[in-house]
Amino acid sequence: MTDAISHQSPERGTGPSSKVRVWDPLVRVFHWGLVAAFATAWLTADELQPVHEFAGYTVAGLVAFRLVWGLVGSRYARFAQFLKGPGETLAYLGDMTSGRERRYLGHNPAGAAMVVALLVTLSGTAFTGWLMEDEARLAMLPSMPAIVAPAWADDDGDEREYGARGEVEGPLKEVHETLANLMLLLAALHVGGVVLASFRHHENLARAMVTGDKRGPGPGDIA
Repeated sequence: MTDAISHQSPERGTGPSSKVRVWDPLVRVFHWGLVAAFATAWLTADELQPVHEFAGYTVAGLVAFRLVWGLVGSRYARFAQFLKGPGETLAYLGDMTSGRERRYLGHNPAGAAMVVALLVTLSGTAFTGWLMEDEARLAMLPSMPAIVAPAWADDDGDEREYGARGEVEGPLKEVHETLANLMLLLAALHVGGVVLASFRHHENLARAMVTGDKRGPGPGDIA
């Protein structure tokens, strides 16, 4: 698959007046599919359990695909192309605070760090949800400390004690919900970063994730 396809000025192939293909079709399908699947899982939690579980499995499948595609995919999809060390990432964040950050054709260092955070959090959310679906899966876990009260009252005031399943599922459910809430926070930060970068570099990054095309690299840009 071609890494950067020029849609204008084929002799030069780059330049601020040209467009280059940055995001391949599979990256774009992954991105918007993940948005739809996570939104569905969030909106159906505790309401439409079959739909919630299906959406969760979809999220897990998309994350698994992205991990593989990050190793063998097109240039700008590969982790090796955009992942940076802590020093370079912090330096980029420092440049952002002063409005001096450079434009990256692919993921910038802050965006790369966000990709990792999102994939890790999504993996944890999907895994904890998968564990709770089957009692046999819960049995694989070691004893977990109680995070919630071990008993609660029903409408008649009678207490119902946790069984062996409840002792594990209660804390595990809290972990699952905490990770899901963390995902919302990360998603909000991600959207904020996209808006800021779009404004700073005068290009619509959300549209680029639909078309796959971005403005060609200019002087000082990192391709």
